[in-house]
Amino acid sequence: MDSPVVSVVVPTRGRAAYLEVTLDSLRGQRGGIPHEILVVDDGDGRATADAVRARAGVRYVPHGSRRGLNPARNTAVRESAAPLIAFLDDDVLVPPGWLEALVEGASRHPDAEAFGGPIRARFEGRPPRGCGREQPPITTLELGDRDREADFVWGANFALRRSAIERVGAFDEGIVQPHGDEEEWLERLRAAGGRIVYLAAAGLDHRRTAEDVRLRPLARAAYARGRGARASDTRRGREPSLTGELRVLAGCGWHTVRRACPQGLIMGAHSAGRVVETLRPAREERA
Repeated sequence: MDSPVVSVVVPTRGRAAYLEVTLDSLRGQRGGIPHEILVVDDGDGRATADAVRARAGVRYVPHGSRRGLNPARNTAVRESAAPLIAFLDDDVLVPPGWLEALVEGASRHPDAEAFGGPIRARFEGRPPRGCGREQPPITTLELGDRDREADFVWGANFALRRSAIERVGAFDEGIVQPHGDEEEWLERLRAAGGRIVYLAAAGLDHRRTAEDVRLRPLARAAYARGRGARASDTRRGREPSLTGELRVLAGCGWHTVRRACPQGLIMGAHSAGRVVETLRPAREERA
């Protein structure tokens, strides 16, 4: 068997049904590119292990406990073999040409050290109605139909050269909030002179099942992302004032009522998460 050109890594925790779809789409890649697939289980899920072991050619790497996304990424770097490492979220659907587009794109840009691609929202049910002024309620990325240099790409569709990890260091395992985990590493890469390239052909779909496109789960996820986004801004010294955060929260409420827009509640949940995270240090100090 040829040595892998790319290691495809899927960190996961307790979402076997989503993971199965991701793995099945990965097994349908065209182009015959030598690659390996690793699933890093950041927990202790029997259903996850069963999903992986039912699919030949996929390697199961258990953490045995909840350690977080960046520790899972670092484990994958140590356990994988290829010079190019691609990270996927466990809730994506990868089209048949994704791997080929990624590898060919990395070859076209030999001086780049990190890569990303389009991330499209795929709702397998009817999401809450919007008014057209809001962003999709899950992570997406669209930077055009041509390759271009980028400041950031997102972890749902993210690749790097092993040499870049060796040059700038591992992912920061101190980041525990669900936001900014890959951004911190990409900032270090850019500070060290590294280039990030968006590969327009290496796109994928970011899925939500019918159950998960209801208002409550979308709002819950948005709240967690909001807390993580505020923590990331604070870590980088770019946090808005509490007054600014409250103003945005009030604006979300006004948007929801004024435009009768249910997705405004999801925007409000994100903003509420930011406010709660802003207040957290004061609450901890009083405690």
